[in-house]
Amino acid sequence: MNASGKSRPSYIVERMTPEEYENKGANLCINYSFAPTPFGDILIASTHKGICSLEFIEDRIEAYNNLRLKFPRAHYDCKCDFLQQDALSIFTQNQSKVIKLHLKGTDFQFKVWKALLSIPLGNMTTYGKIAKMINNPSAYRAVGTAVGNNPVALLIPCHRVVCASGEIGNYRWGTARKRAIIDREADKINLP
Repeated sequence: MNASGKSRPSYIVERMTPEEYENKGANLCINYSFAPTPFGDILIASTHKGICSLEFIEDRIEAYNNLRLKFPRAHYDCKCDFLQQDALSIFTQNQSKVIKLHLKGTDFQFKVWKALLSIPLGNMTTYGKIAKMINNPSAYRAVGTAVGNNPVALLIPCHRVVCASGEIGNYRWGTARKRAIIDREADKINLP
């Protein structure tokens, strides 16, 4: 449970196998849908094993085309499945769902993303601290790159990483959005 008494979602993170994404995703069936959030519209996509993409968007057609660039030969269906519904529960009061993620990434990226999942709601850390958490203290710049390549915004909380100076730092989907997410999380943990 977090400080507000609400339980955090738990995550099952599965790595895509080469067979699942080889030939530009020819072996993948991906469901996708669009949803509003307090921080802007998103495109969320899932395989039968879990969420494979969650990105803030400005234009639905452009967002769909960008998704297709990741796996151009995958089969796509425009529908919101139960995996997506569970993931979207992070925007409701009931956050005790198990959220399944099915991600493509390197060993290093997975180490960083799993470290990010351990950061409690409302807490912040730095790239250097993440590097130390994964037993690679000199790799803080590579950590920054892995954080920036997070394929599932909000679900893997890359927004909780700030610069060692205390500055909010960059965010793939905009600094103002990162500040809004951080502020909302701070409000959640301070609720009576």
